[in-house]
Amino acid sequence: MVVVGGGPVGLLLACELAGRGVSVVVVESGSGVSGCPKATTVHARAVQCLARRGYLSGLVTEGDGAGGPAGPGGGAGAGVGAGAGLGGGVGGAAACDGGGAGVVRGVVDVGGVAGVGVGGGGGLGGGGAAGFGGGGAGSVAGFAGAGAGVGGFAGVGGGRVSVESSGLAASAVPVPAASGVPVPSSGVSAPSSVSAASGVSVPSSVAGVSGSVLVGGVFHFAGIPGLEISVPAAEPLPVLKCSQEVLERHFEGRARAAGARVLRGFRVERVRQGSGGVSVVARGPGGLVVCRGGFVVGADGARSVVRRQVGFGVRSWPATVSAMAGDVRVVGGGVLEEGWHRTERGWVLVRHVEGGMVRLRTLNCRGASPRHGEPLLLEELEREVGWITGRDVVLAEGRWLSRFSDFSRLASSFRMGRVLLAGDAAHVHFPIGGQGLSTGLLDAVNLGWKLALAVRGRAGAGLLDTYDQERRPAAQRVIDNTRAQLALMRPGPELEPLRALFGELLAQRGESGVLASMVSGQDTVLPGRGTKGSAWEGTFLHNAVLQTREGTVDVIGLLRQGSPLLLLFGERGSGGGYAEQARGWAGLVRVVHAEPVPGLACDALLVRPDGYIAWASGSGGPAAALTEYFGQGATATRERGVLAGVIG
Repeated sequence: MVVVGGGPVGLLLACELAGRGVSVVVVESGSGVSGCPKATTVHARAVQCLARRGYLSGLVTEGDGAGGPAGPGGGAGAGVGAGAGLGGGVGGAAACDGGGAGVVRGVVDVGGVAGVGVGGGGGLGGGGAAGFGGGGAGSVAGFAGAGAGVGGFAGVGGGRVSVESSGLAASAVPVPAASGVPVPSSGVSAPSSVSAASGVSVPSSVAGVSGSVLVGGVFHFAGIPGLEISVPAAEPLPVLKCSQEVLERHFEGRARAAGARVLRGFRVERVRQGSGGVSVVARGPGGLVVCRGGFVVGADGARSVVRRQVGFGVRSWPATVSAMAGDVRVVGGGVLEEGWHRTERGWVLVRHVEGGMVRLRTLNCRGASPRHGEPLLLEELEREVGWITGRDVVLAEGRWLSRFSDFSRLASSFRMGRVLLAGDAAHVHFPIGGQGLSTGLLDAVNLGWKLALAVRGRAGAGLLDTYDQERRPAAQRVIDNTRAQLALMRPGPELEPLRALFGELLAQRGESGVLASMVSGQDTVLPGRGTKGSAWEGTFLHNAVLQTREGTVDVIGLLRQGSPLLLLFGERGSGGGYAEQARGWAGLVRVVHAEPVPGLACDALLVRPDGYIAWASGSGGPAAALTEYFGQGATATRERGVLAGVIG
């Protein structure tokens, strides 16, 4: 397997492939991980999928004070509320019981079971990406129910992996009714003491959050504050603020540890596919190299060489606005207040970063820039900020200066034969709401297990085609909602009533559930297999706690190994003949017998490795779904699995 592109999407895909025993090489043009501030937001559904594969382990924020002791298998604490091992205790001490009440400024894994932390700081619009993807209007970071097994990974190469505070306001709201769609987590609550596979116990004082409560945080929609993004209480935090640089280093460490090769400094010149595979020719420090594989994935960004070389069709929407970005020092004209600033001429987003620098984003809606593609000069950014704000501003020491726009593009298909696209190579959009990184990561999570099965000859006939069928509509939805947000951001008195209406809806919190689910990716329901399928099929199984024959475990813990699950509930599930029908896939599908769970009103569920439900009882037996996903059943050799949250 060849993956072209060593950003977060390509490296996550390499983790998934290598972790399943697939030989994979990553070809990346950059000689090292760039420190350029890019995306910093990972939304709820992407966070949930990463948790199920253990990739949140090790993403721990450094605190500001003296370090505390480390919990079992985790990274060391580093100051007030630093997440350390199995919790972030008061004053930086590591708590083994699932997290203390101190200030936690990162993600802490709690053995795959529910735990609650209270968040740290973050300013208005904090975490602005290379665009307008920053945090919301809250000032407190929080998470609930973080969990994906014991064992933090204390950085790559002995260094520290850090996560920025999320800029969210922790709160609890009732579960909204889902129209016509079952809510798997409804009624699921943590028991008084949950024992994970690791044997770690989380007391009810920490884990006692009812499944009928959503814990969320305040974000924004089109720069209007008040968008409350919520998740079921046993899930990790609703928004993860983590720089793209940190994610790249994190995923690269995981990929290399799993056996992937990462070639840096190699620029792809030619991609050719034939009936037996694909070849990639790249030029690097030592000359030309040829990489051959059964499949190639182009995760090489918006200017994808793979997309152009193979000839993927695209649909595009031309640029209509001009935007600029850069880190600067303000040396004249007064202080630029942090936050989102709208004037009759456009927008300026201000975030104060380390060293007294200011991270600026500007939006000018007069039209597309005639100088797009040319380097941005500090003087231009200075003039733009002054024009939009209506005052003279003097800037100095410009870094990471760039231009961007609302140009959007969607590949007509995400697959052409043995070549597939993921991330920005497949879709680009205006960077509002911080959705780009999450969309790409979800591409990788969706594709990784399918591609691994195809390489190993265990995929159903049409399994790889479902990648395009499932992910392209999701990408189109992101493009559509970012264009809608930009329409709200355009200046003009005729839009004031519409902005006021959205402001009122967002202020009501509970009234913005549709928007929040859309921005966070939690509204995604995959297309069903046919008209006779259950309403559960295609929905996401939230993190229910299960009482099994082996003990107490939750969905996150069960999915850690990356295998599909056949969950059988109670006597009706165990005695319904479902396990017998799945015997032909015994080496691939893990069968779990569990007690019935309130809110999971079915006898059996087939759960995909990415957490989505592939089949549910009430629509015939699982054999048809198993065949569609995994080919004809047989006495299979046991597939290689990997505890993705543990390196060793």
